[in-house]
Amino acid sequence: MTKGFVHLHLHTEYSMLDGAARLESLAKEVVRQGESAIAMTDHGNVFGAFDFYKTMKKVGVKPIIGIEAYVAPESRFEKRRVKWADGGDDDVSGGGAYTHMTILAQNNEGLANLFRLSSLASLEGYYYKPRMDKELLSQYSTGLIATTGCPGGEVQTRLRMGAYAEARAAAAMYRDIFGAENYFVEIMDHDIEIERRVKEDLLRLARELGLPLLATNDSHYVYKDDASYHAALLCVNSGTTLADPKRFKFDNDQFYLKDAAEMRRIFAELPEACDNTLLIAQRCDVTMRENENLLPQFPVPAGETEDSWLIKEAERGLLSKFDDAPPSEHRERLAFELSVMTKMGFAGYFLVVADLVAHAKKVGIRVGPGRGSAAGSLVSYSLGITALDPIKHGLLFERFLNPDRISMPDIDLDFDERRRGEMIRYATEKYGDDRVAQIITYGTIKSKQAIKDATRVLGYPYAIGEKLTKALPPAIMGKDISLAGVFDRENDRYQEANEFRSIYESDTEAKSIVDMARGLEGLKRQSGVHAAGVILSREPLLDVIPIHRRESDGSIITQFDMIACEAIGLLKMDFLGLRNLSVLDDCIVNIKKNQNKQVVLEDLPLADKKTFELLSRGETLGVFQLDSAPIRALLRSMAPDSFEDISAVIALYRPGPMGVNAHNDYADRKNKRKRIEPIHPELSDALKDILDDTYGLIVYQEQVMAIAQKLAGFSLGRADLLRKAMGKKNKEILDKEYVHFEAGMKANGFSENSIEELWKTLIPFSDYAFNRAHSAGYGVVSFWTAYLKANFPTEYMAALLTSVRDDKDKSALYLNECRRMGIKVLPPDVNESDMEYTPRGSDIRFGLAAIRNVGENVVNSITRNREAKGRYTSFGDFLAKVDAQVCNKKTIESLIKAGAFDSLGDTRKGLMAIHLEAIESVMETKRAESIGQFDLFAGPASTQSVTGVALEIDPTEWEKALLLTYEREMLGLYVSDHPLLGVEHVLRNARDYSISQLFEDVVAHESVVTIAGLISSVQRKVSRQGNSWAIVTIEDLEGAVDVLFYSNSYQQFAMHLIEDRIVVVRGRVDKKDEVPRVTALDLSIPDVNQAPIGPLIIRLDAQRCTPPVVDRMKEILRSHPGTREVHLRIEGMDRKTTFRLDDGLKVTATPSLSADLKSILGPDCLVS
Repeated sequence: MTKGFVHLHLHTEYSMLDGAARLESLAKEVVRQGESAIAMTDHGNVFGAFDFYKTMKKVGVKPIIGIEAYVAPESRFEKRRVKWADGGDDDVSGGGAYTHMTILAQNNEGLANLFRLSSLASLEGYYYKPRMDKELLSQYSTGLIATTGCPGGEVQTRLRMGAYAEARAAAAMYRDIFGAENYFVEIMDHDIEIERRVKEDLLRLARELGLPLLATNDSHYVYKDDASYHAALLCVNSGTTLADPKRFKFDNDQFYLKDAAEMRRIFAELPEACDNTLLIAQRCDVTMRENENLLPQFPVPAGETEDSWLIKEAERGLLSKFDDAPPSEHRERLAFELSVMTKMGFAGYFLVVADLVAHAKKVGIRVGPGRGSAAGSLVSYSLGITALDPIKHGLLFERFLNPDRISMPDIDLDFDERRRGEMIRYATEKYGDDRVAQIITYGTIKSKQAIKDATRVLGYPYAIGEKLTKALPPAIMGKDISLAGVFDRENDRYQEANEFRSIYESDTEAKSIVDMARGLEGLKRQSGVHAAGVILSREPLLDVIPIHRRESDGSIITQFDMIACEAIGLLKMDFLGLRNLSVLDDCIVNIKKNQNKQVVLEDLPLADKKTFELLSRGETLGVFQLDSAPIRALLRSMAPDSFEDISAVIALYRPGPMGVNAHNDYADRKNKRKRIEPIHPELSDALKDILDDTYGLIVYQEQVMAIAQKLAGFSLGRADLLRKAMGKKNKEILDKEYVHFEAGMKANGFSENSIEELWKTLIPFSDYAFNRAHSAGYGVVSFWTAYLKANFPTEYMAALLTSVRDDKDKSALYLNECRRMGIKVLPPDVNESDMEYTPRGSDIRFGLAAIRNVGENVVNSITRNREAKGRYTSFGDFLAKVDAQVCNKKTIESLIKAGAFDSLGDTRKGLMAIHLEAIESVMETKRAESIGQFDLFAGPASTQSVTGVALEIDPTEWEKALLLTYEREMLGLYVSDHPLLGVEHVLRNARDYSISQLFEDVVAHESVVTIAGLISSVQRKVSRQGNSWAIVTIEDLEGAVDVLFYSNSYQQFAMHLIEDRIVVVRGRVDKKDEVPRVTALDLSIPDVNQAPIGPLIIRLDAQRCTPPVVDRMKEILRSHPGTREVHLRIEGMDRKTTFRLDDGLKVTATPSLSADLKSILGPDCLVS
């Protein structure tokens, strides 16, 4: 029987774009070969150590943690290339930057030292690669085993150069650093020249120094057949193709996980080199740190502990929430929660989070009212972490922190997105920069990327890869089907991939690409940084986990991902940036500036008549979580009249509840369009308290828990475990739980029939029932944004537009919403505009920073000089007052075209004709001022001499179309007017959907739709086959979409593809990518002179239908006589009634009629 062999030099997928050994495949193969241990030695990092450790432990294989280190040829602080000879392939690796060394952790002390070495190599020695040096190796050598390494190691490098004495001296030095029994001469045999050249010298050196031999195989993939995928991976890394003779490549296919028999055959003459792998495996025994309490230490006053201080702070906070003494229910709940937190050792955690929130509020950074299950904690509410009283809102603590099972609490914090960085800096300064780090993420090669990579490295045309990616089923919730799933009959989406498989089976080139892509899919591609996550530690991170420094900005980042960090016991916190908090802050500032009113959102009762009226009308575009068209329709159906309804909408508008029509059931039951059906007649009274506020429906996870507690006698902790088991659908666990559930309900007198009926209802509902604490927390932000939109519309919309200033489509959508609301959005103005969108009375003024070629410094100069020297009275006055940096051709031209000088009385066309002359007239004076050359005797009149330049300005203006084109060019949007205003009825009659609806779920992938709008850009292209085609951007008043005119449709309609033309397009929607596109099938030109068809329908809320309002409406209708019939639709809470008005009130539909009606009935009074 063959003796065993342990691989001690192996690169996993964490040697990104170099190693291709997937951990799962690796574990499976090691078990198949019957070996008991395996090492990982990734290039310059230990990113995968925790993942590798857990994966191997799971299959009963001993994990040996190592690294193929980069070692600086001199000091790690010397950031320069070094030559030991004449350079070239035989000299120091990396063009003189580093050599290689294999290092393995023998015990836990060695593991800690290995992590320190890896960290310090990045923090102190980075030069092309993270490099350690001899000083660091000497300092942290305890518990480590090292080898001479691969051909890139110092010993082999010197041997290849013929410097045997230097090689011997280097080996002797490392022997002294690590100890004679811990330093091995590593020999490899992949049947390549570079290894054969030094083999004899290596053996001689081992004999002379008495060093043991160690046989290794430089494994970069698991199976021999993976060699082709590995070659492709190297091409991905280097940006080359497999056909490129100069590409970086391995010399053969021998770099796989060979079995013991093969390794012993290769090293038959040196059996001890193989035996030593077993001896090292026996010596190496490490345990990863797990489940420790490494929460950061919170500084408490003298004489206090974290526990005692948390109790005092929570009790003090609760007291401040009530005018009188807190109710007994609150006091008891607080005591219970505190006992759980202190018993679990989490007191410091809550003090840390409370401190972060308190600091944010102190320095004026808006914090969200709470997200996730944390809102279920009264302690969180008392400490100011969350803004909802959990008892008042029926939120359960056990959903947040289960007393029956110790698990780390998880509180995510939302901050104003512009100031999130300040909060991370505060945490770093408070708890120590050596104890705070951002969290690494690992990007894997997904199916589409794998196809694109395979297409390129195989040298096939891009179009073939594009055809394949387009044939993949569309992503669901941002997740694509895997290539493995495409060919797996058991996959839920197998049938959707028929087109893809058909191409694969019929096209040999496509088959080659997909086969290669399957070998690349899932491998680690690059590291990144978690968008929100931050790690905080009680101990210096260097003593706990490996870390590294990001070269681009110096950020300290963990080498372990979020799952590993939390499993070890470190505190992971999400510092999330929420755009809507920025909107809230800006809106409150706007209200203070525009109306001199101070709004404190936290003091608002969650009840406001105007807010619920706005919600019931579904006018929630721009309202947090309630923005989409289907949700707006649901709100109209539901007619919310309480905060609980807002929370329910957020919980119900998700795939699960919508799949069983729960959202419509809630709306219908609430408005008495449907009867409330009990789950079982026998359970009606028992469930009344739990399900009454959701009309007999199970909407929230907390309701599932409350049912188990009340009806089956479960503790809430036990009920939470049951909820989780139901969500996972584990039949074995559920069968066991049912026994206890049934026994508990029987003990409470319920029948077998009612128990079965309740269980059958709970199982599916628990799968998609939502966390009530989260929907309530986010419901508060939804209420606040709706409140501000309803009560301070101008200030809110100005803040909203500012928040999306870089998103052209969103800006267009919200500008159109302003028009609908009757709010004028005026072009930028040098006397009125600030940096961003600014409310001015009931109008909004466009911000100067939004103008192309106008930077922040220019805006600051304009506003600063306006405040210091007075408003600008003319174009010449403007040029005289502002700084020289403003007076350049591009900036002034952009301001003119954007309309920023309109209020000064001159035309844009006129100013464009003379602006160069005017700039030249003032610049000489400004240049003199800038170097201190003033006319001491000129007196005040010298300024006038600048402003008094005789400027003859042409009073004529550009045609409207040209003026709007320039305005759009400068602002990215039509602002002062829009070519589509006045023809909305034409678009409505011609289309199926507005363009913004294409981005929502109402339009499915591959639907054939008709859209109408304005052509805003045309990109004409030629395919490889020489066929002309085009990408045409079409926009309406709500958004824009790219429409693809391929060769056939292009030839047919090319003459109509002209910018600023209004068109109607029928086409097929493609939703496979994140942004929908339309492939054109047909195009027509609508008659924009067509008068509106059918009656004018006026919408009036039943509550506003009073005699004075009706009389005023009749006056307006009589003042616009015509032939168009008028219908009046009266809308109540649950019904609509339409009346045909008398023929004497027929009208001519004009913009002035619309304006007059909107002035008394509101901006949304006209249906058609």
